[in-house]
Amino acid sequence: METREGADGPGGPDGLICASFNQDTTSLAVGTKTGYRLFSVTQVDRLDCIHESAETPDVYIVERLFSSSLVVVVSLAMPRRMNVYHFKKGTEICNYSYSNNILAVRLNRQRLIVCLEESIYIHNIKDMKLLKTLLNTPSNPTGLCALSINHSNSYLAYPGSATIGEIIIYDANNLSTVTMIPAHDSPLAAITFNASGTKLASASERGTVIRVFTVPEGVRLFEFRRGMKRYVNISSLSFSADTQFLCASSNTETVHIFKLEQHSPSREEESPTWSAYVGKMFSAASNYLPAQVSGMMNQDRAFATVRLNIFGLKNICALATIQKLPRLLVASSDGHLYIYNVDPQDGGECVLVNKHRLFDSEMEQGESEEESEGRLSLPANQSYAATAAIPTAVPSSAALTGYSEDGGMKKGDVIPEHEFAAGPVCLDDENEFPPVSIQDN
Repeated sequence: METREGADGPGGPDGLICASFNQDTTSLAVGTKTGYRLFSVTQVDRLDCIHESAETPDVYIVERLFSSSLVVVVSLAMPRRMNVYHFKKGTEICNYSYSNNILAVRLNRQRLIVCLEESIYIHNIKDMKLLKTLLNTPSNPTGLCALSINHSNSYLAYPGSATIGEIIIYDANNLSTVTMIPAHDSPLAAITFNASGTKLASASERGTVIRVFTVPEGVRLFEFRRGMKRYVNISSLSFSADTQFLCASSNTETVHIFKLEQHSPSREEESPTWSAYVGKMFSAASNYLPAQVSGMMNQDRAFATVRLNIFGLKNICALATIQKLPRLLVASSDGHLYIYNVDPQDGGECVLVNKHRLFDSEMEQGESEEESEGRLSLPANQSYAATAAIPTAVPSSAALTGYSEDGGMKKGDVIPEHEFAAGPVCLDDENEFPPVSIQDN
């Protein structure tokens, strides 16, 4: 399951700017001051670097399509331009430029989504043609959005409001709005789909409650309480491949894993326990209490947790099955990938089984100790999206204006740059991944 969030601002250790797992959590992509790297995360004891590129500096978005050779890269040097590469052939498939800075990119086998602060562009990934532009979307300065990896539905989720936690569910295949989910009272901080695109998890800026909804109906299924003592910045949410578990990471030292299970009343009656008795008492009492209070009583707490040795840094998490066992992966802006064992039966505290450095040295080559310490002093909640939103001088040829509602261009407007590689570009494992056929028009 893919998890995409910036690991930290450009002040991360070793120049780490962003990190993202691919859609099936088999690889990790990191953007750095000097380029980007792709790692395989299919083993516990080894972290193999699949590909490394130093052609583009200050990469703040890097996304890989499953295990294919297609990778999308955006650099702070040109934050309005998206480059799509076939990294194994070393060729550029295409590049597009947009009217403002790119804050996020999402992709599955059918669609490629580009999110700007107040608009969203939907491309057909087979030929990279622009299919639809969603104009005047609510202000979304962090580029928050999610795309289901199941290409048969290709649901897109994005904030429906800048002031409260509304979620718009959009069908990126049929190019139509499906529903609006009133998820939280405060603005959204994180959203993610499960692998089949049938469930959506969300958290607000308060970070105390995580909710799970059905898709496309928008019915609330679960409500998990992360904690009541303090507000936190939820940096990532990720389902396990079987949707039995949901993990959440933040700028605190704790990663939470919640179990998505419906408690069966008949089973409790067959083997009554003290907890079942108290649960029934709470359920009975909730009928006489205000909705807000009774809702809190019915919330589940974390099934399993991880206590990191770091605090105040941004982390992204993912649940994966590695070497036939369930694992929790945490990529931290301290420049490490942490791998934990998860007990799927009893939960509890997860055990750290390995820790891998994402870089070869403590500091970038040629950098002084003072410079390294200075980068670490940047605010922990400064995401790559916020960094990218800083106004940057962009050549006029990259500017776009006046997209019509159906995604076409108005006469006289600047057409997106699209320099295609010569001939069609085919991805690996063509039975699973459709070839990207590019034609010069």
